[in-house]
Order: sequence, then structure tokens, then C-alpha cells
Amino acid sequence: MAQYWQNFFRKNGTALALFLLISVGFWIFLMIVLPQLFMMDFSFRTNVPPPQWGSETHHYTLEHYKYMLYGSSQSTDSYNYVDLSVFGRTLMAATFVTLIDLALCYPVAYYLAHVAKGGWSRLMVMSLIVPFWVNELLRAFAFKIMFGANGIINNTLIWIGILDQPYDFIHDGVALYSGLSYAYILLMIFPIYNAVESLDRNQIEAARDLGSPWWRIHWRIVIPHTKPGITSGCTMVFMLTAGALAAPQILGGPSSLWFTQIIYQSFNQAGNWARGSAYAIILLGTCIIFVLLMMRVFKVKLGEIAR
Repeated sequence: MAQYWQNFFRKNGTALALFLLISVGFWIFLMIVLPQLFMMDFSFRTNVPPPQWGSETHHYTLEHYKYMLYGSSQSTDSYNYVDLSVFGRTLMAATFVTLIDLALCYPVAYYLAHVAKGGWSRLMVMSLIVPFWVNELLRAFAFKIMFGANGIINNTLIWIGILDQPYDFIHDGVALYSGLSYAYILLMIFPIYNAVESLDRNQIEAARDLGSPWWRIHWRIVIPHTKPGITSGCTMVFMLTAGALAAPQILGGPSSLWFTQIIYQSFNQAGNWARGSAYAIILLGTCIIFVLLMMRVFKVKLGEIAR
């Protein structure tokens, strides 16, 4: 560790190295650590008006975490089935979106890194990046228009005779899953692309010369080499999907309540910041567990993901 810091200061110079350490440390503490600490403190507090903060009534409690499990004390149910089901459905949907993006982005990333050449490669990259110059809210509304009853998708399917009447893509979650998959697709493509690009092409050529089929080449050579990129992409897509708010509110149907919407309602409608904080901490802890699980499954270290 000491050798690392010596090389860091030698490479960047004392002034720049100190500036980087102080600025990055200040950013991490002020924008990441401190807000989470305040939110965690709120999550263990009773819900009282701001004038009573710091008083005896503003004491520590586990009632908000218990509410997540058991619901209100006046409820006749044994568990808080509504919030627990929404939480489980959100995690399953985030996992599903992550798998969709992985299935779509892996071949695209491999094609960009090892097949596409020259102007065609640059055109593909620009085609991926330019649509994301549009605001996320506008893209979500565009998906709602596309998948609406009178949208281009329904009109096309009716025109070619596949459907007799418009299909409710929004009610069945098709629009939501499509919008979320598209919203974070770049976060899956580029980590995998960076990992695939660093792969020595001679290994692939040698495997082909030895008669290995394409699926074995990917299974035995490409995928093991790109595990850090796959892990990085999967964790980012999962965490952002589980924490999405705009897309579920715009594209979600009446039966597709998202866990972040419950958090939003706790903060802004119910005025229960303590419960909203507890739910946010539960979601954050679950996402961290998912990251650790992905690192365990793919057998990669944190340094390899950040490379």
C-alpha cells in the first residue's frame, strides 16, 4: 500500500496528488457518505414534525423497519403483504431488465470490439450515444406514445393483421420493461466493450484454427475474460433499475407499483420522512448485497470492476 501511494505521488506530483485526494475525498464524504448517514439516522427515528427534532419524542426506534415486515398495528394481516410484494416485484423486475440488457448488449459489444471496423464502428457508437442526448423524461414519454393504444406499434401490428384491436402494452408492463431496458443499455454495453476490446484476438484465432465452435470460444475464452465488464454492467443496470422513479411513474400501469414510488410517497405525500428513509436504506442494502453476490458469482474483485 505504501508503495502504491509513493508511485501515485511520484506520477502526479505532490500538488496535484494532494488536490486529487482532497477533492475526491470531499466529494465522497459530502455527496455520498454524509447523506446516507443522515438518512440512516432518520430511519431509526420516530416520525415527528421538524420543530420537535432533538426532543424526547424524537427518539430511536425500529418501528419503521417493523412496519416494512408487519405493517400497521391495526392491520389484520400477519405481514405487510403490499409493501413486501412491491419490494419483491421491483427486485425481480430489476433482475429481469438486467438479464435483458445483458443478452442484448453482449453481442453488440463483441461486434463493436472485434468485428466492426473504421467508419462503421464509429457510426454504431454514435448511433448508441446520440439518442441519449435526449432527456430521460422525454424518452420515457416517447415510449409511452409508442406503446399506447394509438401508438405506432399497435397501429403497425393491426395494419399487418397480427392484432385485431390495440394491445394494452402499458397495463401488462411491456412498455415499462422496454423503457427501462433501453434507459440503461449504455451502462451495459461499454463496460463489456472495454473488457472485450482488451482480449488478445490471437486467442480467438487459435481456438478457431483448432476447430472450436463459436459458442465454445465465447464460453471458454471471451466470457471468462470479460467477467469484470459483465459484473460492472449488471450491477449498474440492476441498481439504477431498482432505484428508478421517472420511468415507472410514466410507463407503469395500475398494477406495476415500484418500490421507489412508495419511498417517494412516504417523503412527499405522507410526510413520513423516517419511514421513507428506512425503506430507502432497505433498498440500498439490498442493492449492495446484489453487488457482492455478483462479485461472488463471477469471482471478480472490486478493483477489477473499477478497472
